[in-house]
Parts: sequence; structure tokens; C-alpha cells
Amino acid sequence: MTDAAIADGDVIARKEGTAGIIRLNRPKAINAVTLEMFHDIDKALDVFEADPDIAVIVLEGAGERGLCAGGDIRALWESSKVKGDLGKILWRDEYILNARIKKFPKPYVAFMDGIVMGGGVGLSAHSSHRVVTEKTKLAMPEVGLGFFPDVGGTWLLSHSPGEIGTYFGLTGQTMNGPDAIHARFADAVVPSSKLPALREALTKVQSGTTSADIRKLIDGFSTGETAGPVAAQQVKIDALFSHDRMEDIIAALQRDGSDFAQATLKTLNEKSPRGMVVTLKLLRLARSARSLEECLVREYRAALEVFASDDFREGVRAAVIDKDRNPKWSPPRIEDVTPEMVAAYFAEVGADELRFP
Repeated sequence: MTDAAIADGDVIARKEGTAGIIRLNRPKAINAVTLEMFHDIDKALDVFEADPDIAVIVLEGAGERGLCAGGDIRALWESSKVKGDLGKILWRDEYILNARIKKFPKPYVAFMDGIVMGGGVGLSAHSSHRVVTEKTKLAMPEVGLGFFPDVGGTWLLSHSPGEIGTYFGLTGQTMNGPDAIHARFADAVVPSSKLPALREALTKVQSGTTSADIRKLIDGFSTGETAGPVAAQQVKIDALFSHDRMEDIIAALQRDGSDFAQATLKTLNEKSPRGMVVTLKLLRLARSARSLEECLVREYRAALEVFASDDFREGVRAAVIDKDRNPKWSPPRIEDVTPEMVAAYFAEVGADELRFP
């Protein structure tokens, strides 16, 4: 293989030295990912995996604003409105790619600089080496869209210490770089000014370099930070978010009365009641999951139900289409979310079940 591009459009994939570089290339959209981009990334990984000269994969985002702001929500909304099948196809291929990244046989380094949300988390936080910076703003804000943290988000959040994952999953709050490490979404903080030098060093590693060697290389550029402002609230978060019912979490926040609790209540009041109840159940089930794939199968079932729901269309309308930030959730209150409503998100889907190669 030459240094010519394997993909050269919304995804740029090329060999640079001994590195297989994958660059998300929609900077005006903060590199929001489309179905075609997932396919291009998968093809690039095919080539890089087969090439014995490629020692490491590097994922990066074009532009100054971030690695990836998530999936192409507008396209999903338009398909959902006409009862199309984009959700079924896109999420299936995306989740299979997420699982592939987790098991990729060569070191996979993600530069999680700037904004990293939703689908961008799926492409980066399952990789073997996850680099954040002082500019990182990482979030799983899906509950604000009548959705839940997918792309293996329930697996990642359920492995965060204590109830930090429950907090981030239900509130959609943003992690900075050190908090992303504390929440186990990332491994090292590297100043953004040092990313070019780290990238250059990665293009020169020897074929057959181990993950331990890559970790040592990255650590040479790292600040060593491991906890941010949310980590400082760990004890309070553990007490408030330890419950298995949304009503009990809300009641605990109301009883607490601290500034933190009041701000958190305000945030939760903006989210989809149904989305929060489904998210909490997914997070609790993920704690006993044996693999990322098990969580992805469960997420896929729930995603198909989301795609058919009024809540998803209303959440996207309010946040992305009309931008009035005033969604009319159905139902409007947590106490009105019935077990029957929730059960639909967890039902098996027959021939549509997610299957991995």
C-alpha cells in the first residue's frame, strides 16, 4: 500500500509512516458522522489491519472545534418522520463498528480534543488509548433528545466509579479532560499544543509495537491529571444517584437542597422523562453485562423503539430543528412513565436483532 488516501472525503484515511491515520473531515459540522462515514472508517480499518507495516491507528478530527459532535441527528429525524429505516441501518452498522474498535488487534489512539459527543464517543472511548486535552468537552447528552447514551455508552458509564456514570448519563453534563479520565472514558491528558508532536512520534513507532509501549509514549506527553470538578462531587453524587428508580433520585435531590442538588434538579427537569427512566434501567442492567456487545444488543433494541417514538422526534425538533429548547415530552412527568412503556424498549426484535460478525 502507498501513502495515497484510502478514503478522501468526509473521512480521510491514509498511511503516514507506520501509522494508519483516520481523520473525520466535516469541520463545519464538527465532524458529525453519517452512515457513509462509518462505512469508510470500517473499510480503512480493513486495510490497516491487513497491512503488516501499520503499527498503530490514530483517530483525529478536522478543524479547531472538536473530534466529533455526534451522529447526523437531522437525517435520523427526517427518516423517523416518514417511518424510514435509516435508524435501523445506521445504528446497526455503527454499533458493530464500536465493537470492532474495542477489539481491534493493533493499538488504536483517539485524539479526543475539543467537542466529543454521542457517536464521537463511540469512535473514540472504546479505543485502546484515549487522549484528552484542556479543550476536551465530552458528553453523552442523549436524554435531552428523548434518547439514551448509546454507542456502548451504557457499558462505559456503568464502569465509571461509584455513581458518576449514572450522573453523567442522566444529566448529559459535560466532562472536561481530567473528569473524562476519572469517569474511565479516557486515559491521558495531553496539552493540545503537544498533539502535533505526539502525532509525529506515533507515525514513527516500529511495527509490532505493543500497547504498553504506546502507553509509555503517550505518558511522556501527559500532564498526569486524573480528576476534574465533577470528581470532587463524587461522595455527594454517590449518595444522590444510588437509587434504581428515577422518582427516588429526584426525591433524594429534593431532600438534599444543596446548590449542586438544585442545579442538577433543574437539569433533569429539562430531560425526557421516558428517556431518563429507560437510561437508568439500561445503566443498571449494564453493570452485570459481561461484554460491550451484550450492552450494544440491548441498546439496539431500545434504539429501534426510540426511532419510532414521538419523544425522539420532539426532542430533535426542539434542540436541532426549531431550536426553541422547549420540548413537549410524552409523557411530561416521570411518574407517568408506565412499566408497559418501558418494556417496549427492552423487548426482543426478532430478525432485526443486532448480530456481530
